[in-house]
Amino acid sequence: MNLKEIPTPAYVIDEKKLKKNLEILADVQKRSGAKILLAQKAYSIYQTYPLIAQYLSGCTASGIFEARLAHEEFHAPDGSKRENHVYEPAFKDDEMEELCEICDHIVFNSIKQLQHHKPVWKKAYEEGKISVGLRINPEISTDDAHEIYDPCASGSRLGIRLCDMPSRLPDGVEGLHFHNLCEQDFKPLLDTFKKVEKDFAAYFPDTEFSYSEGEEPKGSQLRWINLGGGHHITRDDYDVEGLIDLVKYIKSTYGLEVYLEPGEAIALYAGYLVTTVMDIVETDRKPVLILDTSAACHMPDVIEMPYVPPLKDADNPGELPYTYRLSSRTCLAGDVIGDYSFEKEKKIGDRLYFEDMAIYSMVKNNTFNGMPLPDIAVMHDRNDIEIIRKFGYEDFKMRL
Repeated sequence: MNLKEIPTPAYVIDEKKLKKNLEILADVQKRSGAKILLAQKAYSIYQTYPLIAQYLSGCTASGIFEARLAHEEFHAPDGSKRENHVYEPAFKDDEMEELCEICDHIVFNSIKQLQHHKPVWKKAYEEGKISVGLRINPEISTDDAHEIYDPCASGSRLGIRLCDMPSRLPDGVEGLHFHNLCEQDFKPLLDTFKKVEKDFAAYFPDTEFSYSEGEEPKGSQLRWINLGGGHHITRDDYDVEGLIDLVKYIKSTYGLEVYLEPGEAIALYAGYLVTTVMDIVETDRKPVLILDTSAACHMPDVIEMPYVPPLKDADNPGELPYTYRLSSRTCLAGDVIGDYSFEKEKKIGDRLYFEDMAIYSMVKNNTFNGMPLPDIAVMHDRNDIEIIRKFGYEDFKMRL
């Protein structure tokens, strides 16, 4: 089966491009000494985990279900476990015991959460099963364009501000985690780390500071630091050498294990959403293509970010002879994907190929309006596409 034969709508993961991204990340790990984790919130197609686990050190989860998925499916080629990290703004009591069994790193969002769950995690920590960390808020915003994705925006609930940190790391805490990037280059990460290094210096090992008379030295049992995600490491213009130098600096200066947890970088440009033109509606502005896919249902970030996704063989409106608005068969008036122009006039039955659709699509899609979910397929090569998951009515009904 090839792209022209696959039933639509369908997500298609390009195995070759996925592997290329993984090779870049593996090279960063090797040359820097960092450990790179798959952030499952962006991409969690576990059928490809055996491939990803050949290159990366583990996964990071945003809750118990993702943690379970990594525990069950993300293993090294020899069958051994890869690292499994979990962070959530608040953990439910009935989840903590299981998390301490299936994860090896747990990051808490507040001192209250750390202390509340201490009776459970302390036992696992003392048995050497887990390492505990705190998420900090470095209070530096690096992208004004997307406040919805800015964990350092005013009033943020994500991470502990310096003014709310204790004078020394609580007993058992071995790691610090921060995350404030979104689809960004290396420079914002460097700026953020410099601020963290300056503001949170008291919690780093082997740093010097002055003490008031009679004050006990704060000390530090810090063993690792997680630089979060949002790094577009596999983008062609990303400053990979700068990232490698930063990781080497942190390791040599402080002796810390360094983690990176990109999601998008792992599957960047490694997926398509194939769709078919079902109808063409003439309007007072421009003709609208009715597709068998939906922004609201199948690529929610198009509306949430918002952004216009790349489309193969298309250009900005007005650049090519034929301009159309691309929309969906849902009844949501605002379910519009975007305006595009084409070299040739579009007809009912034509296929379109949205690009960069592996990330934040399958993990966020929904069945609003009773819309069927797209199949999920892996393209081993142009003429060898394997459908790995099909969805039907029961998948819609079971969610209700």
